Amino acid sequence: ITADHLFGDIWTREGLADRDRRLLLIGMLAVTGQHDVLGIQVPAAFANGELDAEALREIVIFVCHYAGWSHGARLNSLVEETIARGR
Repeated sequence: ITADHLFGDIWTREGLADRDRRLLLIGMLAVTGQHDVLGIQVPAAFANGELDAEALREIVIFVCHYAGWSHGARLNSLVEETIARGR
């Protein structure tokens, strides 16, 4: 039910592009410590071409400065693993 609602209703609403939604979601997941879901969203954004390596690394820098180095460092590990797998 949740997946149907999220992907059938929330992700298809007008007003934001999928990339915008993904950026918001990655930021929220990173700062709330929801690393299990983050481990799905970062690779999905990269695989779908919504966020490239440069954009993912910029998100890490942004998270480090606004949400703290521990959140950014954990996200950085996931980002670098994602980029390495994608090459």
